[in-house]
Amino acid sequence: MKMQAIRNLAKQFGIDGARKGREELIRAIQRAEGNFDCFGSDKDYCDQYECRFCEMCLK
Repeated sequence: MKMQAIRNLAKQFGIDGARKGREELIRAIQRAEGNFDCFGSDKDYCDQYECRFCEMCLK
């Protein structure tokens, strides 16, 4: 997912993404969606199947 798409998604949740980096912004979206804010913290396993970033995180 490109950064502009991530910013647009954040905006839908009312998150100001102007001065946030990619990982910080994704973690804020994860919290807003009710998931753990764990993006990029584990490279081998993810059990957050409902998270839209799960596949991208493990790449």
